Amino acid sequence: MKVGAWGRLMQACGIAAALVIGVMTVLVGYDVLARNLRLPSAAGIAEASEYGLALATLLAAPWLLWSEQHVRLDLLQMSLSPAAWRRLYRAAALLCLLISVVLAWYSVAVIVDLRQSGAVVMKAFTFPEWWVYVPAPLCFGLVALEAARQLLRGPRVASS
Repeated sequence: MKVGAWGRLMQACGIAAALVIGVMTVLVGYDVLARNLRLPSAAGIAEASEYGLALATLLAAPWLLWSEQHVRLDLLQMSLSPAAWRRLYRAAALLCLLISVVLAWYSVAVIVDLRQSGAVVMKAFTFPEWWVYVPAPLCFGLVALEAARQLLRGPRVASS
């Protein structure tokens, strides 16, 4: 399958999510090993893992939708007529588009509010709290764009 610029962007999201999970795995593995061997442990690994989980989830979402690897009921697809499947597929894409736009919009509002309030995260790391939310509107925006593409395109395979 030929992959254009959009596909490369979606693949980059998936790769970035995998890299975040890989780094978290190494860090948590080191932390567990260091604690058991009474070696010095890096501060903030647990906190970094919390942020990493959210980031990996947000980054993976556009790629999963684009590659059609997200959760769906294939049994339902097989039991519907091709026309009914196309209608259901487009309805789901429309719902995904609407929800993603709302979440992107709301996350921008949260970022603006946190920037104006000057809220700061003060745990193992100290940084402006709005930084935590920056990936949300970007990733939900990508999900919305992919959902719009799927709404206009329809399913790749009508029904098996």
